Amino acid sequence: MVKLFLNLSKEEQRVRFLKRIDLPEKNWKFSAADATERQHWDEYQRAFSQMLSATSTPWAPWYVIPADRKWFARLCAGAVLAHTLIKIDPRYPEIGQEAMRQLQAARRELETEALQGAPTDPRSSPGPRGNHRRPSRRSPAPVDVRTHIEAAPLGFEPELSLLLAI
Repeated sequence: MVKLFLNLSKEEQRVRFLKRIDLPEKNWKFSAADATERQHWDEYQRAFSQMLSATSTPWAPWYVIPADRKWFARLCAGAVLAHTLIKIDPRYPEIGQEAMRQLQAARRELETEALQGAPTDPRSSPGPRGNHRRPSRRSPAPVDVRTHIEAAPLGFEPELSLLLAI
């Protein structure tokens, strides 16, 4: 699980609210109640802090991301997601012999359903005008992304340290 908290400063929220009021195409995003609730800013900040502290764990930490600049928030969120994926190293599941037999049975059934004159397997037959379709491209050999990240000038962890992991 990856938990991101996009932290917007009070000043940036004020600026964004004014834009929502001033730009007709953004009016729908604004509610007058939003401005009223700003009077409780400090209380909300305490509640956010308590929630983050109470629900952050070593196996599912919160990442507090400064969000005043959207480009930076997106960069940080992407870094957290990339780092997490590298850590968990996801793989396609391997299927057993019984599942493989079921796949082959399903293939045979689907091939029998081909319309008259249509190829049973469209990937292996000539395309229009008798030209063969381009063979499917094979995936490149797997690359261990960690090798590339560790070789980067600053490494990966310093970028993540910009985030305030609670």
